[in-house]
Amino acid sequence: MISIAHLTKRYGHTVAVDDLNFEVRPGVVTGFLGPNGSGKSTTMRIIMGLDAPTAGRATINGRPYRDLKSPLHEVGALLDAGAVHPGRTARNHLRALAVSNGIAVRRVDEVLEFAGIASVANKRISGFSLGMAQRLGIAAALLGDPPVLLFDEPVNGLDPEGIRWIREFFRTLAHEGRTVFVSSHLMSEMAVSADQIIVIGRGHLITQGSIDQLTASVGGTVLVRSADNQRLRVALERGGATVVVSNDETITVTGVEAEVVGTVALAIGVALVELTPRRASLEEVFMDLTAGAVEYSSAAKATQHA
Repeated sequence: MISIAHLTKRYGHTVAVDDLNFEVRPGVVTGFLGPNGSGKSTTMRIIMGLDAPTAGRATINGRPYRDLKSPLHEVGALLDAGAVHPGRTARNHLRALAVSNGIAVRRVDEVLEFAGIASVANKRISGFSLGMAQRLGIAAALLGDPPVLLFDEPVNGLDPEGIRWIREFFRTLAHEGRTVFVSSHLMSEMAVSADQIIVIGRGHLITQGSIDQLTASVGGTVLVRSADNQRLRVALERGGATVVVSNDETITVTGVEAEVVGTVALAIGVALVELTPRRASLEEVFMDLTAGAVEYSSAAKATQHA
């Protein structure tokens, strides 16, 4: 388990993380979301012992990273795919990690094969594409077969096949009972990859919960086609709903549940051809939750240049 307790990090007068509290549990894929500047990368760096907290604690199975006796056997991480010596080959990079951490050298070829880069194992890292570098970082994270894994923007540079592969990879790790913590800006990918979501903004915890819990927390819409859209629209708006009529003879209703739309239609004698409730997407939930925590927004910029 990863545990964050009252975590605070300041850089001079800048507060990157402010009294942050959450837990990442084994057996599920936990997505870590937030706008740019929200403190996600800082939090992950503190978990991995790369930055020291100003206050509070970040622990892995109850201990700070610096106190782990065999770090690569307990936690693996991909935080920066470019943080490798460009003159080394992929195999030699992993061999150095293995030897320095008491890991059998045969494990190197196993993770190279698993990550799909065995064919370029003897190629210098300087010639790697971003996607290849990401796969090498994943291989390094797996080297010690750790029960806890952290990934910061792991799908950057991956092609569609690679994204699908890493999605299944996360799911397999979670099914094995491991703790999988993934930071990403790709809402659509997190919606299908993650079981639990933690959202932060400006260093504060905004919310956390399952995908279903979060998407249910923001009102969705109801797609309707009826025999008389105009009459139905007037009746629904009279009851406080917001109705938008589309050119394709459908109306989109917000502010009321599908059952209410059906009841109103029945009361005024309008036959319904379609009544489809649509839950808000993770992206819509994220935008709604973080609206006040965005460091740079196009609306603000437009105002500044006006």
